[in-house]
Amino acid sequence: MAPTIKLQKAAPLKVSCQQCSLSNLCLPLAVDEQDLDRLENVIEQGRIYSRGEYVFEQNSPFRSCIAVRSGAIKTTMVTENGDEQVTGFYLPGELVGLDSLSSSKYACSAKALDRTSVCELPADQLEELSHKLPGLQHHFFHLMSQEIQNSHQLALMLSKRTAEERIASLLLSLSSRFQRRRLSPTHFQLPMARNDIANFLGLAVETVSRVFTRFQQQRLLTARGREVELLDVNALRQIAQEASDDKPCF
Repeated sequence: MAPTIKLQKAAPLKVSCQQCSLSNLCLPLAVDEQDLDRLENVIEQGRIYSRGEYVFEQNSPFRSCIAVRSGAIKTTMVTENGDEQVTGFYLPGELVGLDSLSSSKYACSAKALDRTSVCELPADQLEELSHKLPGLQHHFFHLMSQEIQNSHQLALMLSKRTAEERIASLLLSLSSRFQRRRLSPTHFQLPMARNDIANFLGLAVETVSRVFTRFQQQRLLTARGREVELLDVNALRQIAQEASDDKPCF
């Protein structure tokens, strides 16, 4: 009888940050080539989450900042009334958890919108690494400043803009973010469902559907499920900017 050979499961190969297709968007952007090894040594790669699975939950211990490698993540917060409010959507190359850097707990929950792969930068090594790599520290300050600006713009938009302006602004934001990833800025899959869009923009789901239908009738876009093609980007920009001067762009 032939001896039984037990095969050990191969460990996943760690991909160099420099070789990653998102290196021009993610943390390696802020690190000199000679310091990249330090960053790679602390980053934990390859964690995969199924659709609907929590990456982390609000008020759980803050353990790491998350860089999205593939898929997409939405963040939510539970209000004092117990309602869940969508606070953001994150695409490949973007970091989640920056709003928790000054706390011992996560300020929000993060959930995978699709099968999602992430890289993790452990919190216990983040401060030490930032001191050793000034470029990385500056990059984090820049990202946190952007987060604050986005929060302010979102709050102002929700308080002043019409449903058409809000949805046009969201579509244009996604368009520019896909373009930065060298993907089509006019033909893409929405990472989120319409109920998430409605929650995020402070609208009813029915209103979101009506606006999408109206935009299709006006030949501004076509939409089949989550697949969207922007047919007239300039017209969408005009809609997004139709508000008066006291209504900033999203």
